[in-house]
Amino acid sequence: MNKFFNFFETRLSAFPENTIPLPKEGLFKFLWACTYGLRKWLVLFMVLTAGIGVYEALLYAWIGDLVDWMGSYTPATLWAEKSATLKLMFAVLVLSPFWVGLASLVHFQVIQGVFPMQMRWRFHKRMLGQSMEFYQNEFSGRVSAKVMQTALAVRDTVITVVDMMTYVLVFFVTSGIILFQLDSLLLIPFALWLVMFGATLWYFLPKLRQTASTQANARALMTGRITDAYANIMTVKLFSHSQRELSYAKSAMKQFLGTVHAQMRWVTVLEFVNHLVSVTLIGSTAAIGLYLWQRGDVGVGALAMATAMALRLNSMTHWIMWQMATLFESIGTVQDGIRTLSTPQKVVDAPDAKELTINEGHIKFEKVDFGYEGSGKANMGLKVATEEDKLDDDNLTGSLSGSLPNPNYVKLLDNFNLDIKPGEKIGLVGRSGAGKSTLVNLLLRFFDVDSGRITIDNQAIHEVTQESLRRQIGMVTQDTSLLHRTVRENIAYGRPTATDEEIIAACKEAQAWEFIEELHDAKGNTGLDTQVGERGVKLSGGQRQRIAIARVMLKNAPILLLDEATSALDSEVEHAITESLNSMMTGKTVIAIAHRLSTIAALDRLVVMDKGRIIEQGSHEELLAKNGVYAGLWERQSGGFLGDDDLEDL
Repeated sequence: MNKFFNFFETRLSAFPENTIPLPKEGLFKFLWACTYGLRKWLVLFMVLTAGIGVYEALLYAWIGDLVDWMGSYTPATLWAEKSATLKLMFAVLVLSPFWVGLASLVHFQVIQGVFPMQMRWRFHKRMLGQSMEFYQNEFSGRVSAKVMQTALAVRDTVITVVDMMTYVLVFFVTSGIILFQLDSLLLIPFALWLVMFGATLWYFLPKLRQTASTQANARALMTGRITDAYANIMTVKLFSHSQRELSYAKSAMKQFLGTVHAQMRWVTVLEFVNHLVSVTLIGSTAAIGLYLWQRGDVGVGALAMATAMALRLNSMTHWIMWQMATLFESIGTVQDGIRTLSTPQKVVDAPDAKELTINEGHIKFEKVDFGYEGSGKANMGLKVATEEDKLDDDNLTGSLSGSLPNPNYVKLLDNFNLDIKPGEKIGLVGRSGAGKSTLVNLLLRFFDVDSGRITIDNQAIHEVTQESLRRQIGMVTQDTSLLHRTVRENIAYGRPTATDEEIIAACKEAQAWEFIEELHDAKGNTGLDTQVGERGVKLSGGQRQRIAIARVMLKNAPILLLDEATSALDSEVEHAITESLNSMMTGKTVIAIAHRLSTIAALDRLVVMDKGRIIEQGSHEELLAKNGVYAGLWERQSGGFLGDDDLEDL
């Protein structure tokens, strides 16, 4: 039995390799794009649903015929006169379960479960391809809610349209033909019902649609605020702001509840009108049927059939109305999700992008211009924007590419040139905002340059795939981020095929193995199997940084980026790790960012930056001999730490 179901469950790929373009505007265009690969099954489902509609309408006609025949024939003559028709009725009844069963298999096994998973997969794949700018302007909890909710809403919208509208249309048309053949007057109640029902839909559904759209946005806001508190629970507790977070979430909950009340008011009125329409249909059908029966124009069977059809439409009216209400609620959710999910990807691979191959590690920034437009919210570090910057869907400001004139355009790099020789180790010096992190992010192609180009071994990075580019670069950041997985999985993220022996060796090099051996969690896992919690919350800052260093050591990429790589470590551990880092840097091209000059003084070349410009460069000894800016910084620094105010006079 499982194999039988599995055949239908695997007709649609839940995790397709191909990607589909999602239009930025147009509900129908978006839904059409989402059904790519599903359309032939939707057509089959429509055919099967239409067959069910015809079957149910014919049942009522046959019931009427049987009632009339029972009054016109004796049991002996009924079979002789109507044997062919009775055999057809019997055959249809016997075959109907198989037809309905096939429709159910297509509906539930092929479409219902797999289709939304396919959407989640495609949406998630698309969101992973979004640029860092996108996540600086969006709230991660909000994005994940849109991925999950929109997938279900797309499924519900498509199924409702195909299933309900096909069934109702076919049933109504078939019933109309049957009634017309009996007496055209019997069509009057059904025509009246159609007009009243259509007017009800025309009046109420746009209002329900608007409330559903408002509710979807309010739900995303509520979910986002709650998720934000959970994601930053340490900060909430540190500043004793549980009550403030409750108040913050409460305002969003009240806003959401207000949309629920508005929706339920319309639902109550709709229910009353809906029943009024149904009573009108049943009463008028019975009255006209009795009138025709009294005149002798129709028999008892026709009256029974017409009344039964009216009762069927009565029950269908409630089902249709709720289905339509659900449809418009789903449409509201889809429209709310389109703005996020269809946002164009700004950093994409070229159509003919090749794999990056590194033989030497020669990096060049050639006449690079780069800046951003907006109100100054853009942050070139590896962080996402705060929730206040993101709750408004229209607040997607801060485009970090493009060269159109704009009074808010802020230039970070202007005709910037830097040549880093193969195997050279350089240190970037400068206060916050000098452009150090910008260079690193551009090299990783988290953002695209406005003009100029960046090359690695004479290969322009915008002409190679992003995946191959970042595979060749290892980076340790100051703000270490760990996945909510085991220690082993986090370290092996640098090289998933690594063995436990290789992972342990990297841990020892990063001075992390000693504390990893002592780790345990609430589920009884120990050592490498310990869960580190969301963003590594179960570990100290120093422990997280050592795991991050072990991850990069395991990756062993030919280009190494260090952004305050040892800032969270105590002096003893830092000294031990520095020796391991020095060993790991052998034969690699290295770019290191540090405020503590003593940590980068031994590098081959130091580049002093300010406002996106190189103002000095050379070795530590050369820069001291120049007695310029760097020499002054070195002299003023206490313990080798560079404060932001030290470059005010540059």
